[in-house]
Amino acid sequence: MPRTLRYTLASLRELIVSGGPFIVLAVGLLVLAYWWLDPNPPRRVTLATGPAQSAYAEIGARYQKALARSGIEVVLLPTAGSSDNLALVQQGRADIGFVQGGSRPPAEQDDTAAPLSLGNLFLEPIWLFYWEKSARQATGQPDLDNLRGLRGLRVNVGTPGSGVPQLMNSLFALNRLEPGDIALTQLAETPGTVAFLDGQSDALVFASAPESLMVQMLLQTPGVRLMDFAQNEAYVRRLPFLAPVTLPRGVVDLASDIPPADVHLIAPTTTLLARPDLHPALLQLFSQASLTLHGNAGWFNRAREYPLPANAEFPLAKEAERTIRNGVPLLQRYLPFHLANLLERMWLSLGIIVALLLPLSRIVPPLYEFRIRSRVFRWYAQLRDIEDRVDDGADTRPALLGELDALEQRVGKVVVPLSHTDELYALRNHIELVRQKLSR
Repeated sequence: MPRTLRYTLASLRELIVSGGPFIVLAVGLLVLAYWWLDPNPPRRVTLATGPAQSAYAEIGARYQKALARSGIEVVLLPTAGSSDNLALVQQGRADIGFVQGGSRPPAEQDDTAAPLSLGNLFLEPIWLFYWEKSARQATGQPDLDNLRGLRGLRVNVGTPGSGVPQLMNSLFALNRLEPGDIALTQLAETPGTVAFLDGQSDALVFASAPESLMVQMLLQTPGVRLMDFAQNEAYVRRLPFLAPVTLPRGVVDLASDIPPADVHLIAPTTTLLARPDLHPALLQLFSQASLTLHGNAGWFNRAREYPLPANAEFPLAKEAERTIRNGVPLLQRYLPFHLANLLERMWLSLGIIVALLLPLSRIVPPLYEFRIRSRVFRWYAQLRDIEDRVDDGADTRPALLGELDALEQRVGKVVVPLSHTDELYALRNHIELVRQKLSR
């Protein structure tokens, strides 16, 4: 091996040994910070949506596609609707789910372990479709403008898991309608719509976003009318989780003027609810996706009006609040999500670790210097012992010369960096001085 390479390797080896404890400490602190912060989220998350062909199912598919770009697999879990989604999230059987306002029973309002909201995402109006002929038979008028006009009619309010029956019971109670005043059925959205179109029911109620295929079809079905909640402002005052909305004239079909007039509706606000222990990075990703998926203008909102960083029933996740107010973080605009997320969540810990290790790093150069010089200086103790015995005359000259020769051979095998060769040559000179003294 060339001498220059030997000198370099010797220097590198001593540097590694000297800085070893420092490196081990730094790595240990990094591992501890990584374990504590847990910066990388799970690659798989379960999203509770709703019935097939519902607006929840359609929007869930959009979230699935959006998060797939960041390497997160979103498993869509079909359910009966909002109430089912809330129960699944609370039980931990789903990580996140769509829940409309009013789905939470009053007994759970003070639950400290409540799921986290990602803000109000979109309005989900109450659509009450009825046959014009049924309204004429019940009231003598083709239009219904209040729920009391449903007295004596057959009304499908959806399955209990959808959350609509609970909401409609509250609305019926406000209108002093008793359970026996209306013939209620609880079919799911699709079979309920089929039964309604077959004439097996007089009215059909469900809560859905305008994207629902059922809504689009029923709004354009001849003989089917959409109830105008003329008292929508009064409903909102009594039930704070509702919002008053207006379906503008002609918004469904301008050419056919559908609807022919503005329709007043009431609408719960839909949010995404997540388990309290769901990874913060996943909350951030879903919030970022909501900016794109719900930021466009719709039938009931203007562009960039939603999502809103507010929710009256559930605590708002901090990640959602920051995302809605500040948008996508800077690093995530230019770096892959997992790398940007790692840097964002570790930078503070890295700063603290650097602040702790910086003073300790000053020990490394003196320690390195000491280890290099000790390769030379440790032989001086044997050299001095030989010199002392020369002065005392305790040993014979041949024996001392033999020890001195053996010492010189061992020193000749010592390798030090070029920057410390002066000390090695000084040792050799001192060995020679003792040899000359012994010769005299």
